[in-house]
Amino acid sequence: MQSLKITDQNLVKQYVQGNEACLEMLINRHKDRIFTTIILIVKDSYIAEDLFQETFIKIIRNLKRGKYNEEGKFLPWAIRIARNMAIDYFRKKKRMPTVTDSSGEDVFRKIKIETDNREEQIIRTEREDMVRAVINRLPEEQRQVLILRHYGDLSFKEISEMTNVSINTALGRMRYALNNMRKMMEHTSINAA
Repeated sequence: MQSLKITDQNLVKQYVQGNEACLEMLINRHKDRIFTTIILIVKDSYIAEDLFQETFIKIIRNLKRGKYNEEGKFLPWAIRIARNMAIDYFRKKKRMPTVTDSSGEDVFRKIKIETDNREEQIIRTEREDMVRAVINRLPEEQRQVLILRHYGDLSFKEISEMTNVSINTALGRMRYALNNMRKMMEHTSINAA
């Protein structure tokens, strides 16, 4: 209970001064949000657990090296590290994250089609692959906001905190992402219907 009264800023300061228990309090306080950030991107609990541990190793290193200077904003800073590590994981694997809904189904595969015959399944799969290719061609900042907003179901406020930009910047990136997708789809003649 007492750990909730101590600010993140004070916990960071005390940890840097040698109080190891303060790091444990920070981890316990924010582990759910940080892990959720990772799992939203990687969609694999084993990979997410590994990245979660790597995230805290990086956080510890940065704290000990004095690279944390965002006083009072520990959680957005830690989430940004977690998000970057998850995105780096996919860059290394050169694949786009699978975005799932609450039932665990791939969102891209849930495009509704009235009849489910083989020809329509093929067309749907081709369309989904084209949409994924278009999303992959977006600039990094736009792709991140699009995935976090539409497929991660995060608010623009949460996105702005995670990406360390203003809400207006996040909104602008989303607008540019949608405009760019529309142009690319028209250019490659993808029917967005």
